[in-house]
Amino acid sequence: MADGQLFNNILLGGRGGTNQGQLRIHSGGIVWRKQGGGKVVEMGKPEISSLSWTRIPKGYQLGVKLKAGLNVKFNGFREQDVDNLSNFMTNTLGVTPEEKQLSISGRNWGEVNLEGNMLTFLVGSKPAFEVSLADVSQTQLQGKNDVVLEFHVDDTTGANEKDSLMELSFHIPNSNTTFAGDEATPPAQIFREKIMSMADVGPSGAEAVALFEDIAILTPRGRYTIELHLSFLRLQGQANDFKIQYSSVVRLFVLPKSPHTLVVITLDPPIRKGQTFYPHIVLQFAMEELAECALSMNEELLNTKYKDKLEPSYKGLSHEVFTQILRGLSAAKVTQPGKFRSSQDGYAVRASLKAEDGILYPLEKSFFFLPKPPTLILHEEIEYLEFERHGTGGASSISSHYFDLIIRLKSEQEHQFRNIQRNEYHNLFNFISSKGLKIMNLGDAHGTSGVAAVLENSDDEAVDPHLERIKSAREGGAGEDSDEEDEDFIAEKDDAGSPTDDSEEEQSDASESEETKEPAKKEVKKKEAPVAKATGTKRKKKDEEEDGGKKRKLKKKKKDPNAPKRAMPGFMFFSQIERENVKKSNPGIPFTEVAKALGERWKKMSAEEKEPYESRAKADQKRYKDAMAGYKSGPTNIIDSGNESDSE
Repeated sequence: MADGQLFNNILLGGRGGTNQGQLRIHSGGIVWRKQGGGKVVEMGKPEISSLSWTRIPKGYQLGVKLKAGLNVKFNGFREQDVDNLSNFMTNTLGVTPEEKQLSISGRNWGEVNLEGNMLTFLVGSKPAFEVSLADVSQTQLQGKNDVVLEFHVDDTTGANEKDSLMELSFHIPNSNTTFAGDEATPPAQIFREKIMSMADVGPSGAEAVALFEDIAILTPRGRYTIELHLSFLRLQGQANDFKIQYSSVVRLFVLPKSPHTLVVITLDPPIRKGQTFYPHIVLQFAMEELAECALSMNEELLNTKYKDKLEPSYKGLSHEVFTQILRGLSAAKVTQPGKFRSSQDGYAVRASLKAEDGILYPLEKSFFFLPKPPTLILHEEIEYLEFERHGTGGASSISSHYFDLIIRLKSEQEHQFRNIQRNEYHNLFNFISSKGLKIMNLGDAHGTSGVAAVLENSDDEAVDPHLERIKSAREGGAGEDSDEEDEDFIAEKDDAGSPTDDSEEEQSDASESEETKEPAKKEVKKKEAPVAKATGTKRKKKDEEEDGGKKRKLKKKKKDPNAPKRAMPGFMFFSQIERENVKKSNPGIPFTEVAKALGERWKKMSAEEKEPYESRAKADQKRYKDAMAGYKSGPTNIIDSGNESDSE
């Protein structure tokens, strides 16, 4: 590539580094992005001190040493990549990679080299293993010659690994010259003090830099005391206790949710409680709550390592104080709401996800649904978005006041945000369009029968043309052939109802009305009441003008029971076969959701998959035409207009 080279399936080395990602090496530096979004590691060209290649099992490892003393490892390169990439990095980055060989003798006696944030154990001048000092939580001196390093025990490191390094012990004899000491301070003690100064760790129970008590956390739910230490944060609750390294903190979000402010800590890898993973910690602060905090940190450390990052004390809104301190300690970036504004001049819209009510924040580079389940969707992960209006079943005009937003990811995963108010459509649509995201049903969004025509209409009593068409199909259509109306209703892709089940209800109503006509009339009134409400005031006026409305409907032309059964489209044959399978896969699913699920499956099927059902539909259509030709050429059947059994 002209602008650099891309490598997929590259692993980020270190604890918890089993996630694959994409590595890009270009003239400006090196960037690694986790596959599917999340952690990003960026190293600019001026920051790089040296590069190295190391042969490891199943490939090669690229080591990057930064001028700040940090070391970053990338695993998963092939042998043929080494020469090509070495020449490329020499020409673009101005650094020639050196080759390092690992010690494979198996001996456990050697030398220790402490450089930057890495501890390297050397055997015969060759590295046997390396350990990041950022992972060291405590050090202990056992006896006079043994030093034990304990590593962070937090749920994030265990999220992606079955085994994790917990403890490492070094024996340092008094004859050691690298860490020379005396009778009062043996070499082992000097080694331990060196580790403590480089890893910024202290003895067990060291005082926290900042302490926040009784903080409400929505995920994982509970009230916690939050301790912010130099290299990790701790959440202490009545039932749970989490310890999280700052290296696992990817990003911070500060999102207003009146009368509170939500602070979200995004982790990679996530923390784990049993078999449940929590990639986002959602904290809730009172919006107007004030807080004061004086950092428990020596002045020398504050003026060196944390210069321009932290201040000796803070005073202000509680969520701002917490975010500023955590950002200074973890070096994580903070994201706040961008340009989007809702119809109420807010930063989010109300929605539902997986039967949970919450709010959806359209941010500059992502969508974030909170509080439960917290769902972060990056724009770069989205394949397309689709608006879907409510009221497709024709049950109530109230449902047409809402719409759904479906977000389809490139990984084929789908998120459906339901029950968004209609007056949010205009702002949401314009915001999504401005980001260049693909809107799947944009083609019909500006049509008279499309989603925009209904959602942008501010008149709550306006007649929904889609609902009117469905109602007309259900009633048979005054003055029009009922077979054609019903056939159009079946073929409508947006409709979630099932004509087959509707016809069964008609037959049951007909059998009851043959016994007594008066109960049949009462049943008709009960069924028509919600429909009249759904169509709005304009429909009422039209019914009143048609000589009493209901009486007019009851005297309409009736179907001939001897007429041939109308033809079914391919979708109906598909529904008859797959309906039971959907019910078995989703026990207790409502009837309307069954029809909707079938419709979504049918819409995603290819022409080849639909072909068997379409063939049956063509054969059924031929059968219907032939039967209708014979029916029309026969004697005319006279139907008693006073029989109300087929009226509904």
